[in-house]
Amino acid sequence: MRIGKLPNNSATLDNPANSSYKILAVDDEVGIIDSLSIFLKRSGYSFTGVTNPLDAIEKIKNEHFDILLLDFIMTPLHGDQVVEEIRKFNKELYILLLTGHKDLAPPLDTIRRLDIQGYCEKSDKFDQLLLLIESGIKSVSQMREITKMNKKLSETYQKLEQSYLESIQTIRYTVEAKDNYTRGHSDRVSEYSVLLGKKLCMSEDDLHKLKIGGLFHDVGKIGVPDIVLQKESKLTDEEYSEIKKHPTIGANILCNATIFQDIIPIVKYHHEKFDGTGYPDGLSGNDIPYLARIAAIADSFDAMTSRRVYRNSLSIDQVINEFKKCKGSQFDPEIVDAFLDILNHNYNSILEIQEKYK
Repeated sequence: MRIGKLPNNSATLDNPANSSYKILAVDDEVGIIDSLSIFLKRSGYSFTGVTNPLDAIEKIKNEHFDILLLDFIMTPLHGDQVVEEIRKFNKELYILLLTGHKDLAPPLDTIRRLDIQGYCEKSDKFDQLLLLIESGIKSVSQMREITKMNKKLSETYQKLEQSYLESIQTIRYTVEAKDNYTRGHSDRVSEYSVLLGKKLCMSEDDLHKLKIGGLFHDVGKIGVPDIVLQKESKLTDEEYSEIKKHPTIGANILCNATIFQDIIPIVKYHHEKFDGTGYPDGLSGNDIPYLARIAAIADSFDAMTSRRVYRNSLSIDQVINEFKKCKGSQFDPEIVDAFLDILNHNYNSILEIQEKYK
């Protein structure tokens, strides 16, 4: 079938605006590829033509193209089979299918399933094909702009996220300056939480939440009076009541920033106990957010292994006995078992974290 009579439309010729768009044509008839090459290059497009559909698949894997013009009836693969392969690794390519006869076009369901944007019959004129290509270029252009906008928005969001993180870090460092015990504590809790999360086969997203949640779990201590934080003797009931406010204060500090929404449960509930006797809300069992139950164990471990004014740090044997004793009352039993396994079989990873934040 002949296809190649150029449209008498000078407006389409030598259009420099088209030069940034790359078109790949695939047809097993060399004459059609030659005709398309003349037509599309005169229209200003960057054109590549191939006669072997297998070569086309490899080109698309290794090069960027904006539009694919694809013959339907070819050997060794038909056009729909070519698209089937392409869609396995490229979902964005704009594809126009060329058919020798209308009754040889693939079913509409196939066109929809493979996300083929359009098709037309081969003709000795290019008018219909030209309109479809111009429509495709408009769609590709719009997608380019959307991609640019999304990239700018992503960069802006990342800068905003970094700004928020730096602001909360400043508060965290202020807390550490007020409370000697807190210095290094949040970093260790963060790393212990991630270590335990990995042991529990948590997703990368949850591990990230554990890392950030651990860093900021005590940020609410900024609202606790210095005289309470720095007291070297046992706290009175009233002073302990002040300390117990810090999870809620921390959650309130973070609540207005979208980027911190996922870690608020860790910040607010890391002092809840499995039997419901913790604070601030007295949650119990599975009502306590899972990541908060992990952070609670990491937080308690660091508290037990840190030297305080009123006591020395506990030995590892004492710590293990304490976790066994509080399993099911203060701590989630399954998470305790996972942490005890780390202490018994992978204690070097704990020592590395402790050495890092001495």
